[in-house]
Amino acid sequence: MANLNTPFMIGNVEIPNRTVLAPMAGVTNSAFRTIAKELGAGLVVMEMVSDKGIQYNNEKTLHMLHIDEGENPVSIQLFGSDEDSLARAAEFIQENTKTDIVDINMGCPAKKVCNVQAGSALMQNEPLVAEILEAVVNAVDVPVTLKTRLGWHNEHQNLPTIAKIAEESGIAALAIHGRTRTQMYKGEARYELIAETKGRLNIPVWVNGDITSPQKAAAVLKQTAADGIMIGRGAQGSPWLFRDLKHYAEHGVLPPALSLAECNATILNHIRAMYEFYGEVAGVRIARKHIGWYIDEMPNGEQTRRDINRLDSAAAQYDTLAAYLETLSEKTDRWVCHYREG
Repeated sequence: MANLNTPFMIGNVEIPNRTVLAPMAGVTNSAFRTIAKELGAGLVVMEMVSDKGIQYNNEKTLHMLHIDEGENPVSIQLFGSDEDSLARAAEFIQENTKTDIVDINMGCPAKKVCNVQAGSALMQNEPLVAEILEAVVNAVDVPVTLKTRLGWHNEHQNLPTIAKIAEESGIAALAIHGRTRTQMYKGEARYELIAETKGRLNIPVWVNGDITSPQKAAAVLKQTAADGIMIGRGAQGSPWLFRDLKHYAEHGVLPPALSLAECNATILNHIRAMYEFYGEVAGVRIARKHIGWYIDEMPNGEQTRRDINRLDSAAAQYDTLAAYLETLSEKTDRWVCHYREG
């Protein structure tokens, strides 16, 4: 079983440990990636960007490509369905950003992505998968990775075929979400096919899906023999999961929980960074879901989140959140954490 704290190589890029922040639309912006990296993530992956957005110099898309100091190693994820367009977008990224890795999205189940034959819809067209991966690998010098799923639907789980195509195309590492596209994010992630696929490959494999605790990470690594884990929704509202993963991997027990004051400082730093990155209007809107993830399960958190969602100014949102966090010590002595319960 891989030791999560051991460095490893993706192509010519050294990753300091084997925990990876998964790309999540509207979540893994520069603000959140920086927090995750500070708390122990070995590699952070940017929310997916459109190859067409890059081709057309879309202002929002280009802004998303910003990488802060301290994020590296970092990966930028592309989605699209045209090999030439994806290859040109990858070239642009290599030449104009500080990324270490380019990732291809073949896992997103969203209708608006699949309806243009991108994301997990690509798994239905194995020849096109080969063309896309070969084109992007040949277009850039940085390592190219792939994120995918078990298959398009439950009756056609062609992950082993896609994985072999990826390896033969020069893909440097593979991240696999343990669901089909049909499942979306419902039901439980399954890891048997990931284990089988890992045993056939000579490239690193990250396992992804439903890994929400250090204990679950250890069990999934043992089951799959994967080279590392990729954390997605488990980090929403809980970026300190990366800190706990590192300690648990080394010592076999959880570290002492962060104090309320330490968690509060992390949350407020995150919210401030979102205002700086997006500006006030978008920053306030995007911060709402992050605030909900942080506080919904804390005392009076759900009502506070509703109150905050009615506010339109960054100052009012921040001050209301800060005031709420300040009162938490009167109601509890620790942050809610399900894998610490009992």
